Amino acid sequence: MKIFLRKTEGNLSKIYKYEFWPFWLFFFPLTFYWAYLAMRSKSLTYFTASNPGIDMGGLFGEEKDAILKMIPEKYLPKHLLILKSTKSEEILSLIYDKKLEFPLIAKPNVGERGNNVEKLLNVSQLLDYLENTGEDFIIQEFIESSIELGVFYYKYPSDGKTGISSIVKKEFLHVIGNGKESLLELISKNARALFQMKYLSKKFSDSLEIIIAADEIILLEPIGNHCRGTKFLNANDLINPSLVAVFDEITKDMKGFHFGRFDLKVSSFEDMYKGVGIKIMEVNGVSSEPGHIYDPSYNLLKAYKDVAWHMKTAFEISRENNRLGVEFVPAKAVVQRLKNHFFSK
Repeated sequence: MKIFLRKTEGNLSKIYKYEFWPFWLFFFPLTFYWAYLAMRSKSLTYFTASNPGIDMGGLFGEEKDAILKMIPEKYLPKHLLILKSTKSEEILSLIYDKKLEFPLIAKPNVGERGNNVEKLLNVSQLLDYLENTGEDFIIQEFIESSIELGVFYYKYPSDGKTGISSIVKKEFLHVIGNGKESLLELISKNARALFQMKYLSKKFSDSLEIIIAADEIILLEPIGNHCRGTKFLNANDLINPSLVAVFDEITKDMKGFHFGRFDLKVSSFEDMYKGVGIKIMEVNGVSSEPGHIYDPSYNLLKAYKDVAWHMKTAFEISRENNRLGVEFVPAKAVVQRLKNHFFSK
């Protein structure tokens, strides 16, 4: 009964807490601003010129491996692109040659919002993943650091003006034991964990009834994605000129990149400001969101204001690129991409 009531409370929070709203619901009011910007640019797809080096500017359906190739090697975790036709024995050979060790992260080469992203602990889990996926995917070194950030960076093509407009710090889904309650009871008290109950019940099926010792931390989900239960925290106080300079250096040879979010882990904040200890898991283009707006304490109207600012910045960058000769992708092609991405699976 208690779990049922908590589930009900959790479902209600999906209504009054916008951080849990569906993507389309949150962004619907902003479609009017998009229409205004489209009229100003005389193109419904003006945003596709934001990042000439990324397919459609990084709207949806871009290949992660192609973007990773843009990033300087020293900032990348070791990784492999695995085609869906690759045999299991060949994959194991590639992992050995690359000197990758478990645990590993596996994720679709085309995807978003944490869909089908898994931490693999051993060969058996890798083979299960291979059996259940029907698409090309990336195997990536798992970075142990607990500091994961989403850093939104922009660079104007004409005058080279750069900046960081958003930083989100990710708090992974976890529970803390009290020496009295089982893992299941602790999960049932955590609203974010409740949203993942079906998945977590399967994942921890052998330990749900175990009493968790006082102050023991149980990491429920190592994937830093909001829809997987990660709490997004506003970390814009980390923005300063030193960090902008670090990302200026990271992006200086990323031709055709002007606007997007870097998802990364750092060894420490001190190292980050020095430009060391940074590992970039992926980069998202024009469809990126400034993750800090999903902080549970953030204000909805302020969130809309921040997203509108990013939309305007993407518009300005796209317009400058267009004046420099970058063409907007035809609307028909964009519609077909969206159709394939959202409705063909």
